Amino acid sequence: MSEPTDPVSTEPGTAGPETPADAPPGRDPLRGSRTSGVWLAVVAAAVLLVLLVVFIVQNTQSVQVSYFGWNGSAPLAAALLIAAAAGMVIAILAATLRMLQVRRRVRRDRR
Repeated sequence: MSEPTDPVSTEPGTAGPETPADAPPGRDPLRGSRTSGVWLAVVAAAVLLVLLVVFIVQNTQSVQVSYFGWNGSAPLAAALLIAAAAGMVIAILAATLRMLQVRRRVRRDRR
């Protein structure tokens, strides 16, 4: 039998480029990293920003807004975005109160 003519040794412990076949067991060479997570978040934010800009540009007509005796006019996009933000704040407050309630109950049950 002849010796392999490949200049890169595949024996463990030798220097050479690491390929997926050479990777230690249990380590995924294509696993996600913090950098890939940040990249994904930036891409998602950019797509969301583009969609938001398109929404604002397409909804510039002025609408009459009345709320608890306050009357005024505002661009449709601004009124809808403010309403959506207020709804998110209410949902976040409700979820936070529920999480605090569950944590309090768990601490009480541990005693």
